[in-house]
Amino acid sequence: MSDDRPTDLPEDAASAVVPASELESGPEREPDEATARPPRSTRRTRTGSARDARSASPQRAARARTPLPSSATAVRRRLRVAFSLLGIVVLAGGFGVWSTLYRATANVPPGRPITVTIARGASGDQIATQLANVGVVANPTMFRLRATMLGANGKLKPGTYTLATGSSYEGVIAALTRGPLIEYITVTIPEGWGIDKTAARMQEKLGIPAAEFIKLATTGAKQFDFAFLADDPTPTLEGYLFPKTYDFKKGVKAAGVIRIMLTQYGIETAGLDYSYSKSKGLTPHDVLAIASIIEREAQVTSDRPKVASVIYNRLAIGMRLQLDSTVQYALNGKAKLTLNDLKTDSPYNTYFYKGLPPGPICSPGMSAIKAAAHPAKTNYLYYILTHKGGSQSFTSSYSVFLQLKNQLAKKGLQ
Repeated sequence: MSDDRPTDLPEDAASAVVPASELESGPEREPDEATARPPRSTRRTRTGSARDARSASPQRAARARTPLPSSATAVRRRLRVAFSLLGIVVLAGGFGVWSTLYRATANVPPGRPITVTIARGASGDQIATQLANVGVVANPTMFRLRATMLGANGKLKPGTYTLATGSSYEGVIAALTRGPLIEYITVTIPEGWGIDKTAARMQEKLGIPAAEFIKLATTGAKQFDFAFLADDPTPTLEGYLFPKTYDFKKGVKAAGVIRIMLTQYGIETAGLDYSYSKSKGLTPHDVLAIASIIEREAQVTSDRPKVASVIYNRLAIGMRLQLDSTVQYALNGKAKLTLNDLKTDSPYNTYFYKGLPPGPICSPGMSAIKAAAHPAKTNYLYYILTHKGGSQSFTSSYSVFLQLKNQLAKKGLQ
């Protein structure tokens, strides 16, 4: 029997012809799921294939996107790291700028009045720091920047100002450029000066009559209520008018000046330890008297504790102090003493009387006061000026002292 099927059918069409054996296999029945699926070989041979059809769906296409090459991924990773680092740098730089220009130096409530004294010769940086430390302005660097922008550098005037905490930079700069509303006069009292010289300086600078100042300072000690004056047996304030540079209000009176100087003495000596002098039976007033002698006797700071030790040692054995400086005070500052001067009957003549004089002979500085409270531990009883620079030689032997004195006389130093 000949085959009547066309021989030129496509391969796909030929494979779709149902075999006769399948047509004669029995009654028709609904195909179940298993028989409805074409064989694997058939699915593979259909045009486009079933797998290709499934992969062609939108969901499959999205999943089948081609991944980036590994080099591109590495570049993206590096960029992310670089941008992260850049962000950190920017944040750190921003914090540094904020700390430099905006961070407040002092944490104080705003609006509080405060007195600030700008010293003569203070630099712009010093002024800015001083104002920021007390809270008048928030930040010293910003103050300097604003002063530069306003052309105020070098124009900030010294003096005492009443300002407020938390003030604006521009307002403070304007106030310091105008100068203090209250006129202040600067007066310097050197260490070692007595009441007479101090009075003369006050008359020169402040117009206070010297006689008025001297009378109040030498007789009115009990008019001033300060705890440290309690053990002063004298009516004079000699020694207590602390040597320093002051800014006094124009028109101030003698009592006002003295009160300011006494207040300063209390501030300077508040933390002084008097335990050693107390153990030797000496009061703070006695310490001040010793300090005033040291101020006049010792020119070199390193000699002062040793001069103090000589005074303590002589007091301990009942030996007269025999110090020229005390006699000079008794004689109103006479510079060149004679043998007859050493016989002057005055409680301040330590050649004539044992022990300390009734009180100080000048206003000592803190170096001398500290030496008087804490003398060096020595057995020295004598000292003598042996160098043109002001330093002295110390000894516990009177014969050695005489030898030194003779040597100096030959050199023309005595």
